Amino acid sequence: MPMLRPPGVYRPQADTALLAGALRRAGVAAGARVLDVGTGTGAMAVAAARCGAREVVAVDVAAGAVLAARVNARLRNLPVRVLRGDLFEPVAGERFDVIVANPPYVIGDAFPEEVRGRARAWEAGPCGRALLDRICAQAPAHLAPGGTLLVVQSALSGVAATLVALRDAGTRPVVAARRDEPFGPVMRRRAASLEARGAVRCGQRHEELVVVRADLTGTRGHGHNGHGGYGGYGGRGGPAGGGERGGRRDGARRAA
Repeated sequence: MPMLRPPGVYRPQADTALLAGALRRAGVAAGARVLDVGTGTGAMAVAAARCGAREVVAVDVAAGAVLAARVNARLRNLPVRVLRGDLFEPVAGERFDVIVANPPYVIGDAFPEEVRGRARAWEAGPCGRALLDRICAQAPAHLAPGGTLLVVQSALSGVAATLVALRDAGTRPVVAARRDEPFGPVMRRRAASLEARGAVRCGQRHEELVVVRADLTGTRGHGHNGHGGYGGYGGRGGPAGGGERGGRRDGARRAA
């Protein structure tokens, strides 16, 4: 059954699929609580529920996305609680075994809070990190002992910065998955300006999508293979995978 998507809500794309695959490989323990930050249509929340989570909470700042996620979960008879709000505000004081996040990460002049409509799904400021930095700083406080964060982004938005920020926040981060994707419409339109600012190579029309996994230091995450470390990451370049974003994913910043 396809995900229902009202106008203005970002559709699941290559980054959603990459993140869902990383979630399946990480594993969701029976009885686990999962949080989907920036749920959009609810695609990742649905994936988490199907992986066996006891409880799934999905958060999005956009009313249309909240409605879409609720409808999509109910149509599948899945235990998903959908809340409206900014990142972790609706779940203040709560902790989760797994947190998944697919934030906006396309480099541009606008910040998420400055735009309306569909552009909220991809606009992430001059470095592409307007929400990534907030997630790296705030997510560890919402992880239960042994908890795992999975976040997807473009290599153009600085994977090394994500790894360092998550390490400094007390987690053990690793690159869990990566995939090259052609630029989508947004990135194709923006390619010349990105070349001018040195964010992409001349003629570059692809980007690498990356999933970063972060487990709490000194604990075992869900299915963690024991390989820690984060250093030496060198992305092959490119924001969100071949979709609208250029092409991006599905979620909080992504919805209208």
